[in-house]
Amino acid sequence: MKELPSRPIAMEDDTDFSGAHSGASMTFPKQCSALRKNEYVILKSHPCKIVEMSTSKTGKHGHAKVHLTGIDIFTNKKHEDICPSTHNMEVPCIKRTDYELITIDDDFATLLSDEGIEKADLRLPDKDLGKKTRIRHGKGEVFKVTVLQVMDIEKIIAIKNLNP
Repeated sequence: MKELPSRPIAMEDDTDFSGAHSGASMTFPKQCSALRKNEYVILKSHPCKIVEMSTSKTGKHGHAKVHLTGIDIFTNKKHEDICPSTHNMEVPCIKRTDYELITIDDDFATLLSDEGIEKADLRLPDKDLGKKTRIRHGKGEVFKVTVLQVMDIEKIIAIKNLNP
């Protein structure tokens, strides 16, 4: 057998690493049988909170199946999926942050983090939470809002009173 000559792998001099990120993922795997009610999971590409789950017994094809029902975190739509209990499902990385509400301009809120960083790209929520936010801001109240960030999507999900 003829041996190929070994050559070092050369990197191009114009390689650009400036666009690299920390490598943090938006999801992580978790075995389906380890999931529990009220946890979060990705169902049909939607980040959902598990509201119901049931497990079928092992059948002639060898795997117990888990039937998951979840409510989309952002749209409140119901999603369902069935997965073998030994397989992995994707669980979203969830980040909650409290911001002080500074102003409301049209439908967008200007927020201030505890570190003093201003954020002005979040739309006020529809329905009751948005109305409550507008009313309290209109009365001149000072309060915080909780922002949920999941899979590069951010949404205001709650109002909190400032600690005196």
